[in-house]
Parts: sequence; C-alpha cells; structure tokens
Amino acid sequence: MNERPRLALVVWSVLVSQVFLYPGLDETVSALGGSEIVLAGTWFLAAEFSAFVVCAVLWGVASDSLGSRTPLVVLGAAGGAASYLAVALAPSVGLGFGAVLLLRVVGGAFTIGAFSLSITMLMDLSGEHGRNMGAAGTAIGLGAAIGSVVGGQLATIDPLAPLYGGAVLLGGAAALAATVPDRSTGGGLPVDMIVDRVRTRPVLLVPFAFGYIDRLTAGFFALTGVAYFRDTFGIDAATAGFTLALFFVPFAVLQYPVGSLSDRVGRFLPVVVGSLLYGVTIITVALAPSYVVAAGLMVLVGVCGALVSPTTMALVTDIVPATERGAAMGGFNVFGSLGMLSGFLIGGTVTELYGYLPAFLVAGGLEIAIAILASRSVHRITVSDGGLSSDVSND
Repeated sequence: MNERPRLALVVWSVLVSQVFLYPGLDETVSALGGSEIVLAGTWFLAAEFSAFVVCAVLWGVASDSLGSRTPLVVLGAAGGAASYLAVALAPSVGLGFGAVLLLRVVGGAFTIGAFSLSITMLMDLSGEHGRNMGAAGTAIGLGAAIGSVVGGQLATIDPLAPLYGGAVLLGGAAALAATVPDRSTGGGLPVDMIVDRVRTRPVLLVPFAFGYIDRLTAGFFALTGVAYFRDTFGIDAATAGFTLALFFVPFAVLQYPVGSLSDRVGRFLPVVVGSLLYGVTIITVALAPSYVVAAGLMVLVGVCGALVSPTTMALVTDIVPATERGAAMGGFNVFGSLGMLSGFLIGGTVTELYGYLPAFLVAGGLEIAIAILASRSVHRITVSDGGLSSDVSND
C-alpha cells in the first residue's frame, strides 16, 4: 500500500472514531454520568471540538519547528486512543461527568493533530495534488457515512462500545502512520500566515463564510438532528445511525462529480442555488409527517449539501495562486471547525430553549441567508480575471 491510501486511512480512522459517538449519544452520555437532555450531549461534543479549534494551528506550528510530521501524527493518534479509553473507563474509576468533559478536551487536542497533519502530509506528496485532496475528501465522507451506521450498531450493544471502538481505530491509525515516510517541506499553516492571506485577499472570507455555515449544519445534524429523529419518531441508536448515513452517503459519493461539474458550469449555481436548496431541505425535515418522509428528505439534504461543499473549496483555489493554497485551505478548515462547534452549541441551545422546529429553522435559515447575502460576491469571484476561468485555463 503506497503513502496516499495509508494517510487516507488515518484520516478515515479519526473521522470514524468521532462519528461512532453520534447515533447513541444520549445513552453514552448517560452512562458517563451526564443527563439525557440535549445540552449534555452538546457539551460532550463541544468539548472535543473546542480543542480542535484551538490546537489545529499549534500542531502545524510544531511540525514546522521540528521539520517533521510523522512522529506528531503518531503522537496525536495514540493520545486520542488513550483519551477515548480513559473516557470509557471513567465511570468504573469514579470520575464524574465534569472530569469526562476535561478528558474530551485533552482527547480533542490530540486527535486534531493526527487529523490535520495527516491531511498536510497528503499535501506534502509530490504531484497529483487533486488526487491527494480527493483521497482526503473521500476518507472524510466515507468515514462519516460508515461511522454513523457502525456507531449506531455498537451503541445498541453497549453505550460505551463506541468509545472502545474509537480507541481501537485511533490506535491502529497510530501504528499505520508510523509506517509513512516523512516528506515534510516545512510548509505548515501558522495562524499568522492564514491571517495574512485573509488580509491581502479579503474575498477569501466569502468561501470561508460558506464553509463555516456548511460545517455548522453538519454539526447541527450530528447532535440535534439525531436527537430529533430519536425523540420524534422513537427510533433506536442503530436506526439513528442509518438515518444519519442517509445524509452522509450521498454527501460523500457526490463530492467528486459535483466538483467536476462546477469546472464546466461555474461555481455560482452549485454554491448559491445549492445553498438555497440545502437550507430549504433542512427545514422541511422538521416538517415531515412521518419517519419515512423525514428519512427520504435526509437523502435530499445530503445531495444539496454535496452541491455546496466541494464547490466552496474550489472557490478558495480559484481566488489564490497555487503557492498560497495551503495557507488558504488552512483558513478554510479553521472556519469549518468553528462552524462544527457552532452547530453543536446553536442546535443544542435553541432546542433546549425553544424546541426542534425553531432549531431547524435557525440552521436552515442561516444557510439560506448566506446564499442571499453573498450571492453577488460569489458572482464577482466567478467572473473576475482571478476567478474560475483563469484558474481552469492555467490547469
């Protein structure tokens, strides 16, 4: 197995370990000493993602300082495995839910290193940058899809089984990463470089804003969406995992063809019209009269989400020259992590205060709002000299 699939498997393992927890989150949180209300699950997921946001850039700086990435990926995956195991064992050693949340923060600080730097190592591979990033995108999409189904099955066996499963996967990722040669060029993603790219090219804030909202909706469905289906239709964790996969599978499968389509028809329609449709379908899920209808709408949500995600990333590459794409994509991922965290917090908080329908209205409404507010900016990007036409002709 060459380096690309090995690194993709590391990325996949980190995603699966996270998504394992989503379908049976209520039971897992309850077994760890938390309550079964949505806010307990919100803090459980947000604890890890808050560390993602803070530590992603720190791992990049560390890899630059050391001039090496492989040992740090191994450390991040091994530390994540240990933290998942520690969380699973917390009730047996008398640790309360507050200590569990602290362990989740520590675990997030480790696992984001494995995730972020394994993607950076894919970027370090010579040539075929599109295939390298395609491998990362496929690993992320399939990791979310498979993790939701298997995680739901594990939770029906034991509420702590998803944590043990995540620990095993991360341990395997550490062992696999240790076999990958280190090809670091020293080109990491320090925060000052990202800020400088935004300062010199403020138009980058347009795809960054779309990336933030899109990931917010993903975080919303991972927590509030699962809770809605379970509470409203009385389904178990396994069925919840299957339902979440109805979103993630088309979302993953359509990434590459939609990205290719946007090269031919332009970015405007997939980004703006796709976002409008995405927002509308999100809201309609909460209006569905039955589980069958709501589950079918989840497929449409995944299709519409796939229109937006790869095309907004393509907008980033349209705006900046090839020499600046690493830092620009680093900024995109920082905004994405903030969006995922916001999705947990906004979805959980609005649901607790006002109910599920207002929460879906907020999530879908934000997607519609960004499409309307930024439509003119997207149009200007796609018709400018530095936009799509220029980028495609040069490639």
